[in-house]
Amino acid sequence: MYIEHLSLTNFRSFARLDMEMPRRVALLVGGNAQGKTSLLEAIYYLATFTSFQTHVDRQLVNFIAAREAHQQVAVTRLTADFRHGGGSHRLEARLILEPMGNNAVRPASPLEGLSGSPMPAALTQTGQRLRKEALLDGVKRPLSEVIGQFKAVVFVPQMSQIIEGGPEERRRYLNLALAQAMPAYARILSEYNQALAQRNALLKALGERTAAQGKSRAGNGEQLGVWDEALAWLGAQIILWRVQAVQEIERLAARVHNQLTGGKEVLRLRYQPSFEPLPQPEGQLGLGLHTAVNLSGLDLEDIRRGFQERLKRLRAEEIARGMTIIGPHRDELRLFVNSIDLGHYGSRGQMRTALLALKLAEVDWMQERSGEWPVILLDEVMAELDLERRADLLAYLDKSEQTFLTTTDLNLFTSDFVGQAEVWTVRGGNIQPMRQPGDASS
Repeated sequence: MYIEHLSLTNFRSFARLDMEMPRRVALLVGGNAQGKTSLLEAIYYLATFTSFQTHVDRQLVNFIAAREAHQQVAVTRLTADFRHGGGSHRLEARLILEPMGNNAVRPASPLEGLSGSPMPAALTQTGQRLRKEALLDGVKRPLSEVIGQFKAVVFVPQMSQIIEGGPEERRRYLNLALAQAMPAYARILSEYNQALAQRNALLKALGERTAAQGKSRAGNGEQLGVWDEALAWLGAQIILWRVQAVQEIERLAARVHNQLTGGKEVLRLRYQPSFEPLPQPEGQLGLGLHTAVNLSGLDLEDIRRGFQERLKRLRAEEIARGMTIIGPHRDELRLFVNSIDLGHYGSRGQMRTALLALKLAEVDWMQERSGEWPVILLDEVMAELDLERRADLLAYLDKSEQTFLTTTDLNLFTSDFVGQAEVWTVRGGNIQPMRQPGDASS
């Protein structure tokens, strides 16, 4: 899989960009704040319809166009012609910023709540609203059907938050990977978040009613039962897919990590559901969150039944709190090296190595599932790695179909690697070729 042509209109600092994309490896060279990362962001947005830099889509609209949108519609377009499955396809994303009444509500995305927690409908800047559209081969499609048609894996320095940040960062990592690799995941996640929002609204209303009256009215259990069933079915599917994905990615990441550390360290991933997926007999004590549990034998019905039973047991507490306290929106993923939790005790070097192994494993995992390599996006990664890790990474990229790397310093790359890549300069939102592969001039 690779992009043949990319067109951007009113995206970030790019008022207009049209470029034929390098077939194999492209080095984007330039100073800070010149547009290098924005180009990678645009490519990644076409894969996931979300940004790795912001949760607010309005920030992607060129600031001049956004300013003018108080009087007229501003449209940001990202269009890619790409090769996939032996054929050529065109994917287009549109962000439409238009004037309207005050306190406009932003419509929900199919990946709303990628963090694993449902995001409330956000208010746009006063007098404007933003909506998304997606077109595949010229036909407008629901976003949930378009995500994953084009695949990309991104590695940026701030991804240390996957290890150092809160559980929502790790859920976001899983959601973005699975949405690309599993065609139905984005749709099921969207439906789960919608059901969760409805259930939370009902829990809050019941809690307020109970506080006011001193008791809950008849029929409350029946109302919650409907949402319990919907949440259990959708949540069970999400949990099962996540368990399977973590097991598959761990196998690949452990192998890469073993090579990066010379066999000195062992990387393990542990998916921790917020409830015990298997139904528990009455009176049996549950295991603690940090207890390792073998989830490989789970099936969909086991998880659904266990989830629904726990929701019933927690009903009084959830009504009192006005929120759903278990489910995939509260699950956790931990990374361990030699049985040490990296998030709590890992060194900076261990975290960088583990993240590199994780992202390279994500590339291999997508290739295994689809039969095609995703596009690889690396933003200022070389400066974060020592000489040995740089060599390992550059050697790995030989098998990719298309890779984009950004840098402020070409000296971070070997002369052989630079000689085989296309080198482009990025300055003030303008991208120009510096040299072609094999060209000795610079």
